[in-house]
Amino acid sequence: MIEAMACGTPVIAYRSGSVPEVVEDGVTGFIVDGEEQAIRAVKELGRLDRRVVRARFEECFAASRMAKEYETRYRDLVARGGRLA
Repeated sequence: MIEAMACGTPVIAYRSGSVPEVVEDGVTGFIVDGEEQAIRAVKELGRLDRRVVRARFEECFAASRMAKEYETRYRDLVARGGRLA
């Protein structure tokens, strides 16, 4: 899913696992609960803006953003003397 979004490609995926955390329904793709919904979603793909899909990828999953978040978490952990919150 993330690789597709990195290319600006909307995703259609069944609601399971990490799908709801990765796909923003109606923005970066569609989350479906069955075959009929998936078929309808294919017909709706044209209304999603591929530039928006790519931008959301950058906001959420780009390596630089993730690295900054890890650094923040590690600094917080060190500041607490290694104790988890």
